[in-house]
Amino acid sequence: MTWTLEQIADHVSGKVQGNSQFEVDSVGTLQNATLNQITFLANPKYKKYLATTQAGAVIVEHQFADLVPTNAIIVSDPYVAYAKIATLIYPQKSSSAGIDATASVDKDSVIHPTASIAAHVVIEDQVSIAENVSIGPGCIIKRGCILEQGTYLVANVTLCDSVKIGKRCIIHPGVVIGADGFGIANDKGKWIKIPQIGRVIIGDDVEIGANTTIDRGAIEDTIIGNGVKLDNQIQIGHNTIIGDNTVIAGCVGIAGSTTIGKNCAIGGGAGLGGHLQIVDGVQLTGMTMVTKSILTPGVYSSGIPAEPTQQWHKNVVRYRHLEQLNERVKKLENTQ
Repeated sequence: MTWTLEQIADHVSGKVQGNSQFEVDSVGTLQNATLNQITFLANPKYKKYLATTQAGAVIVEHQFADLVPTNAIIVSDPYVAYAKIATLIYPQKSSSAGIDATASVDKDSVIHPTASIAAHVVIEDQVSIAENVSIGPGCIIKRGCILEQGTYLVANVTLCDSVKIGKRCIIHPGVVIGADGFGIANDKGKWIKIPQIGRVIIGDDVEIGANTTIDRGAIEDTIIGNGVKLDNQIQIGHNTIIGDNTVIAGCVGIAGSTTIGKNCAIGGGAGLGGHLQIVDGVQLTGMTMVTKSILTPGVYSSGIPAEPTQQWHKNVVRYRHLEQLNERVKKLENTQ
């Protein structure tokens, strides 16, 4: 299907510069897009590619419009506009309603007639699946789960007992929600298991990336707020609470009973200790290690960026002498 630039501009409240009836059918990068494609400039460091782009149209801010050698759509935020345009050009494929013959659905579960249940899905008892929910192949929905309208489990997702998923969520392959958290107690040198009896409650419009795991609460619930976006391979411990519209990049580990506020952004590979409080509006850069609560909004970082090995070895040697240096400084200060 093709779209005119006029149609696209209307979709994102933008302004066409050039031929408003020019048609595109797909998206591409500034460097490699072809004439039938639309691209975008969101990061100024890529503006050097504007002069040579072969794209049929470029989404840009007003300040870069004069640099575009082809058609343009002028918007205030090109990246947001691109996201909306890509969604328009590549809509999510709808699944046919019905239950595949190979699926196993308990008679005590309630499946809305508009829901789609794919091959080899297992749905246990007392599950409730609302209208227009799509369950991809190989998913396991255990006892007492609730899935609200329009939610999509892509494939091989496991929902353990009593998980509740809100509306319009997208859950990617390999996700496990509601497995037991790391609850153990030491009884005279022997580790014994603590039953995990809480649930996982996930809000509306949440997206969860592939192979991410969210543990059920130990006693109370693990809660993921509305609009939260989780990348791949994240571990969220039991009783964690994540506030609305927080985004978390891949390979982050969050220990149990930590509360993260609304509108936070956590970079890839960050680690958060347990029983912490992170207030609204905190940003953690990649690989940050958090061991204490953060009670003031802002940007926080830790860790040492990569550097040549020889310099790293020198810095490690100096680090090991910091305590000696500190004692020498104290002695000097005391003699003055």
